[in-house]
Amino acid sequence: MRLYTVRLPEGSERVMAEGEQGEWYDLSPYYESMLDVIAQGPRVISDLYTTLKSAEKTAFHSEWTLLAPIPAPLRNVFCVGWNYLKHFNEGIGKRENQETDLPEYPTFFSKATRAVVGPHALIPYDSQFTQKLDYEAEIAVVIGQEGKNIAERDALHYVFGFTLANDISARDVQRRHGGQWLKGKSMDGSCPLGPAIVTRDEIPNIEELNVRGIVNGEVRQEARLSQLIFSIPRLIAELSRAMTLLPGDILLTGTPDGVGFAMDPPRFLRPGDRLVVESDRLGRLENTVGPDIHETR
Repeated sequence: MRLYTVRLPEGSERVMAEGEQGEWYDLSPYYESMLDVIAQGPRVISDLYTTLKSAEKTAFHSEWTLLAPIPAPLRNVFCVGWNYLKHFNEGIGKRENQETDLPEYPTFFSKATRAVVGPHALIPYDSQFTQKLDYEAEIAVVIGQEGKNIAERDALHYVFGFTLANDISARDVQRRHGGQWLKGKSMDGSCPLGPAIVTRDEIPNIEELNVRGIVNGEVRQEARLSQLIFSIPRLIAELSRAMTLLPGDILLTGTPDGVGFAMDPPRFLRPGDRLVVESDRLGRLENTVGPDIHETR
């Protein structure tokens, strides 16, 4: 099932489901928000299919605004760095013919909640904050139930679904705070998310999920989850060690090689650049870099 959060013209937000034939269902009589859906627990996915039988059917209206599936996360978005081998190598400056010592544990960081924006939202551009704005196309996992010290073999039972994300990064700021990435990753509007959450039952083999990063029509990133250094079950197991994961938590799983800072010469984002993150199973997330805020005042 594909689940969306939609804002109507009068300002109300509703959870919608998209059917197999492109029809839309209004779930607002049954659930207040996407977080309310997820909070129902492991049985909610099967319950949703039952709910559709009585839900109001409609068509998508052009005046609706697609928001991030979880517009206001309860806490920071969890992220993973350097989780594809080629991106790990480009991040540390290794050439293809050099041997690589893979990390023993994943690198975790987070993005603040106000980083999250939806499809088609403008990505803020602040030339006085950064001159090295970059993109990172990623697949994100949405946690479906509370868990701590989750065993790797059980980890997928804690997944509600999957969506797409773009981990917009200020590379110069990312590297100037003692190796801590938070400041260069947590700018307002720096985590486009969506367009939908695709529930886990729709993805029988998650390793076949693919992701592409496209800038101004040029495909710059492409990979499958089978290429991850640390699989999604391993990530969930490691993240949940001594730390409780909550329903609605969002985990970005890492980006493939092809980011702007690693190109020769580097190709950083500029106002007007059009960004797409797409996946054959998860859809297409589109955003544009907005005008420089210092030139529009």
